Amino acid sequence: MRTLLLTGPGGTGRTTLAAATALAAARQGTRTLLLGTDRDDTLGAALGMRTGPAPALVEPRLTVWRPDPAQGFRDGLAALQDRAASALDLLGAARLDPEELTPLPGADDLALLRALREAALAEAHDLLVVDLPAAPRALALLAAPEELRRCLRRLLPPERQAARALRPVLGRLAGVPLPTGALYETAARWELELAATEAVLADRNTVVRLVAEPGPAGADAVRAAALGLALRGLRTDLLVANRVLPEDVPADSWLGGPLAQQRKTLAEWQGTYDVRTVPHLGRDPRGTDDLATLGAPGAAPGDDAHAAPVEWTVTDRLAEDGVLVWSIPLPGAVREELDLVRRGDELAVAAGPFRRTVPLPSALRRCTVDGAALRGDTLTVRFTPDPGLWPRGR
Repeated sequence: MRTLLLTGPGGTGRTTLAAATALAAARQGTRTLLLGTDRDDTLGAALGMRTGPAPALVEPRLTVWRPDPAQGFRDGLAALQDRAASALDLLGAARLDPEELTPLPGADDLALLRALREAALAEAHDLLVVDLPAAPRALALLAAPEELRRCLRRLLPPERQAARALRPVLGRLAGVPLPTGALYETAARWELELAATEAVLADRNTVVRLVAEPGPAGADAVRAAALGLALRGLRTDLLVANRVLPEDVPADSWLGGPLAQQRKTLAEWQGTYDVRTVPHLGRDPRGTDDLATLGAPGAAPGDDAHAAPVEWTVTDRLAEDGVLVWSIPLPGAVREELDLVRRGDELAVAAGPFRRTVPLPSALRRCTVDGAALRGDTLTVRFTPDPGLWPRGR
């Protein structure tokens, strides 16, 4: 199944474009699931129908689903109370009733990641279209599975889990209680769920589509979003320029200024991105008829064949320069906003407001960092073999 994630600056018609894209794919014969995220039913407003936690059929081959984060939070906490029942009873704790719970901050994002994983693994559809939040929040959400897995591995390394039979003895010898088996079992379950979500995002059939309104603010937002996505290694297929004004606007109209800004931004985008334009209808699209009029670009399986994968490649230049070079594509990066930190077998890369810590390829772990440079849209990091760790004769 192909997964299409739509995001972009806030207030640019991202949700409307997600609905129009899913509708177009369904009418082309693709079994499509449209997944929404907003607590307010903005997706239902675009489709002209109510949406909610129960999947609803919009028309043949198009289903819409908007998970309820509150219900997911209640179910998760209820399950946690059940697993910790003995400890709670021992402490005399009063259990919380589901009806008195309200979702904590971040519950929406966790509900979306869970729904994304479940929908992708169910394989009940050929295409999954996801209306992500606005770009800054969407980038943090897409980074969450990898970052949470890294934290789990650091705090509870699976390879250091002591055998159950020895844990009480080791605890007495150490003088402190050791982590219980239940804690490791919970961490293992979280690890499995996060790994499945990360696999969906990293799959070759998953792409991100940016939606923006052409103009100075839209150009800045797209540049930042493209940098954040590249740092995460996520593929993009198209940049959809939404609400494009008609070319026949009278020269003396007040729309002349906005039209000139749009033309300038579109010219800049077309030299960098694969751009598709969607016209301004002169009103907010409502219902499937308006959505079909937009002519949103297709999203059928196979349409993303031109989307290039984001690869961090290692080049062997030992014979020529005595170094290995790690090339990291970072379109739109600024030299003054880059930072690199080597920590053990990991490299932390900061580009503007974004940061990612990645494990080094095995060959680079036996090297020391020799320097870095930004050439065009690619950051190159040079590594020199450590004589004490590098195999002799290489």
